[in-house]
Amino acid sequence: MTRAAPRHGERHLGSATLGVPLGARATFVQFSSDFCQPCRRAAVVLRGLAAELPGVVHVELDAEEHPELTRRFGILRTPTVLLVDVSGEVVGRISGAPTTEQALDALDAVADSTRAAPC
Repeated sequence: MTRAAPRHGERHLGSATLGVPLGARATFVQFSSDFCQPCRRAAVVLRGLAAELPGVVHVELDAEEHPELTRRFGILRTPTVLLVDVSGEVVGRISGAPTTEQALDALDAVADSTRAAPC
């Protein structure tokens, strides 16, 4: 399920925290675990979109190796994907392995919110 904003934790996740530049359009931040099959499926979908769509970045974090971020953002299970806009604002959350359609819908929601934001 996609939400407009994270239910728990922080609302900002910048490139300094991630160690990589944010995407010009959006960044999928995927919290995963080594043993998690749905995490592997999610990674395939999100990597594919990042490769195909300009300005979209996929970052995969092992939840066990990043316990502070996992707590800060209220990650309770893997996979959980945070959708981060170009400013670092967490604007969406997907629990479970997203399909391509779900991930594209989340990107559309980011584009809609960006267009609706006052200048």
